[in-house]
Amino acid sequence: MIQKKTAKFAIYLFLILGLLTIMTPLYITVVTTFKTASESTKSFFTFPGSLYLDSYKEILRNPKFYYALRNTFGITITALAGNMLIMPMMSYAISRSMGTSRIYRGIYYFLLMGIFIPFQVRMMPLVKLMSALHLTNAFGVVVLYIAYATCESVFLYVGFLASIPTELEEAAYIDGASTIQSYRSVVFPLLKPMMATVLIREGLMMWNDFMMPLVMLNRNPSSWTLTIFQYNFQSEFNIDYGLTFTCFVLSSLPIIIFYIFMQKNIIGGMTSGAVKL
Repeated sequence: MIQKKTAKFAIYLFLILGLLTIMTPLYITVVTTFKTASESTKSFFTFPGSLYLDSYKEILRNPKFYYALRNTFGITITALAGNMLIMPMMSYAISRSMGTSRIYRGIYYFLLMGIFIPFQVRMMPLVKLMSALHLTNAFGVVVLYIAYATCESVFLYVGFLASIPTELEEAAYIDGASTIQSYRSVVFPLLKPMMATVLIREGLMMWNDFMMPLVMLNRNPSSWTLTIFQYNFQSEFNIDYGLTFTCFVLSSLPIIIFYIFMQKNIIGGMTSGAVKL
């Protein structure tokens, strides 16, 4: 009995510590947006003396915020559209051929290795390559996002495709359908749960990404994304916490709302793709 109570206490303690770890930064961020500059430097944890909204007014009156918001939306949506067009087809070819072809199986495992290589390792070669191609712009970032999402997207799609019976495609072939028609009419509609999962996961990554826009777009202020716009509120010797945290909150609202409504698709898609190859 004592052991059960001890285990239960340890579990609750662990959960409370986890909750505090997650909620404390969120609390500091939201509370700081309503503080004056002097209040934000004194203590992060205290409540503001009064409801100070000038930080929100200054951000919302800044045209650069809307340019950054537009750029972030444009880059994210374009990259996700490219992902949705390319990755399911690539994964379908790999999934249906890797059982009989060593080449496709080798491609699959080669792509899996890319999941474990962080962007920081690839950063300098990629920047030099994109600079040589004159693609250090928004289009170049879109291309890199699509390429960078290939490894994880293929892994998830191939796992999900393994759960789709090949008999459905064989029935379509008997009816005279080609491979493209079979993919378009039979397989692609069944991929929608996993497609939602991939788009949400990659969309969150692209929206919140800082490193890639920093190394690719920092020279051109008109191409800044929201993460770079936030970064420019700090200088070498000073940082405006009120404006910075206000920008964090405003930038996070669209993606938080989107995630709240779509989180079931993430869980459903991930569990549906958990199939042994």
